Amino acid sequence: MTTIQPSLADLAGFIRDTIPLARAMDIAIPAFDGERLSMTAPLPPNINDKGCAFGGSLVTLMTLACWALVEARLRGRGDDCDVFVADSTVRYLEPVWDDLRAEATLAPGADWATFFATLDARGRARADFTCVVPGADGKALASMDARFVAKRRA
Repeated sequence: MTTIQPSLADLAGFIRDTIPLARAMDIAIPAFDGERLSMTAPLPPNINDKGCAFGGSLVTLMTLACWALVEARLRGRGDDCDVFVADSTVRYLEPVWDDLRAEATLAPGADWATFFATLDARGRARADFTCVVPGADGKALASMDARFVAKRRA
């Protein structure tokens, strides 16, 4: 299969254009190295009544970061799939007082080779992901474990 390097600006634009909440949150994708995808959002449109990040914005950012990671890998292979979250567990560990950043990766034990082999064989695949909102010291302020599914479009 041909590898196509997805444009982060194109992917972020697609997300912002098709998901109004992502546009309102002002998300951006500053980094993707093929294994880890970082997604950011400024604090002001994502603030709560206490002056820190709204929990709904945190879970949305983490969900979108994982979704974008799957989408970027699929686009890199030239695959046309619908991607959706099957389930997730979120932990809010500390308040987030600065701009939001989420870092998504495959969960330990999951691998892209198995994911793509299953997708090629069955037309659908699933994998487990982890996402963290790191603080300035690197300690997780929030985290999410999630399962995402990709289904080939007809």
